[in-house]
Order: sequence, then C-alpha cells, then structure tokens
Amino acid sequence: MENAVHLGVALKEAGFQVSQICCSRPSCFDFAARKEDKTVLVKVNSDVDTFPAQSARELKVIAGRLSAASLIISQQAHGKPLEDDTVYSRNAVFVVTEKTIRNIVLQTANPLIYAGPGGYTVEVDGVLIEKRRKELGLSVGKLAAMVGVSRRTLYGYERGMTRASVASAYKLAKTLGVPVVKPINVLGRTRRQSQCLLLKAKHAIAGKVLLQKVFRKFAFCDISPVHRAPFDFVMNVPSGGYVIVGSVALNGERNLGNRVEELLSICQVVHAYPVLVTEKRKYCGGDVACVCVDELSVMRSPEDLIASV
Repeated sequence: MENAVHLGVALKEAGFQVSQICCSRPSCFDFAARKEDKTVLVKVNSDVDTFPAQSARELKVIAGRLSAASLIISQQAHGKPLEDDTVYSRNAVFVVTEKTIRNIVLQTANPLIYAGPGGYTVEVDGVLIEKRRKELGLSVGKLAAMVGVSRRTLYGYERGMTRASVASAYKLAKTLGVPVVKPINVLGRTRRQSQCLLLKAKHAIAGKVLLQKVFRKFAFCDISPVHRAPFDFVMNVPSGGYVIVGSVALNGERNLGNRVEELLSICQVVHAYPVLVTEKRKYCGGDVACVCVDELSVMRSPEDLIASV
C-alpha cells in the first residue's frame, strides 16, 4: 500500500486527479487516475508473478468498461529486476517499473521497447517504411537484403503484422534515413473484453442474492459483475453516454463507510455515477444514490438508479 501511496503522490504532482487507495477489500487495482482524456487503473505489485491471472482479467474488464488504461507497476519478474523504460506484459496487461511511469507522466517520454519471451522488440511504423522505401526506389527484396531480414519479415513490418528486433529497427532507420520506431502508448485505453469473458465473470454473482436481484432487473442493460474491487458492478448506458458504478451492501457491513468513500472517489476520477443498493434504506452518504432493493421493482431504466444523486 505504501508504494501505491507514493506513486499516487507522483501522479498528482504530474497533474493527475487520483482517487483514494482501494483498501476496503481485496482489489485488482489500487487507485484510479485521470488527466485530461487519459484515465488509468493502476495496480502496484512488487513482484508481478504474484499478481493472479484472474485479477488481471478482471482489471481489463473494468478498465474496458470505464474507457481506461490498465497498468501494473512492478519491480521484478521471475526473480529478476525489471528494466526501466521497457514495457512488459502479464496476461495482456502492460507492466512497467515505477521509474518508467514517472518518466511517462513527468516527461511525456513513452518507452519504445517491449520485453517478451523472444527478447526485446519494437513496433515500427509500417506506413512510413513503405512510403520511404518507395521514395528511395527500393524493392521489398532490396530493402530486406540491406537490413538483413527476409522479404516476408519486411512485408510484416510494412503491414503492421510483425514487431522488429532492436537491431533490425536500427538498420531500418539508418538505411531509410528516418526514425521508424513507434512509442508505446502505455496509457492507451483498454479494449472492451469479449462477451465470453464477461459471461465467465458472472460467476461473481453466485450466492449473492442482492446482486442477483440487480442483474435480473437490469438484464437488458450492458452490465458486468465485479469481484475484485470496492464495487460490485459496472453498467454502461450507451443511450445516455454514461457509466454507473454500483455497490451492494448487506445490513451490518462494518466497513461500508470506507467502501462508499472509495466508490465516490473512484467515480469522481473516472466520471461515473455511483450507486449503492441496500437491503433496507439506512445509508445516507452524500453524493451516492442509495437504493433499497424493494425499490428495484418499480424501476424501468438505469436513469431510475441515479435519479437521487
């Protein structure tokens, strides 16, 4: 938690709005941060190998729902330290060191190098390569020979199908006389996950009667359950262009106040509507819409959920 706090402070210094640290219950991310049109959900995990695959999948689901980037900050993998200014990946989530993310947000210096099982690679600008090759009057075969790769490999570069080794990218840039490596957009939005993955995630509602009632009522909506977060569901409302982030609460939940505070803080950052569904209307907490489960029966649309915000 301490490392997450320090990183949150660094992002604030870089002009980001940062939510509270999520500690009311186990979460697949530690905090949300936003600057202008860039939103990111951040998990700080000193050893990336200890971050469960299921948590990574849920992190992607939530980030996709919130049009945010998903990012893991770590210092080592497989018992070895991670290198700065290099991008790693675990379960399709970007992983970088704390120094790397600081460089990105403070200096807008996006890294160039991917590290993977096959070694270090870079993404090259295929359109630029093809354009410059034709300007120089070089055939695919000629340029491939000059760079020391096969025609098929060069064709893959030009079509954006293949990453290049660092050495090949250097030779391409030297031969063509232009920089060809594309920076890695670490803070790019996470793609929405497939329906198959979302259906699997619905196991999260098993045994949760209150959450099941919410899903039955809004089954016609674009709603996804959440297990590893301070909240319990995320609902996209395309017709209104907004997102609802909701929690369900049982009577007697001891840390409900802390969880609601985190919910409100996250929603302020990601620009979503917070909703709390309770067994009986007992919670009155500022800007969160509190809905008693009995009130669900008379609701007809997602707008009814947020009417009292």
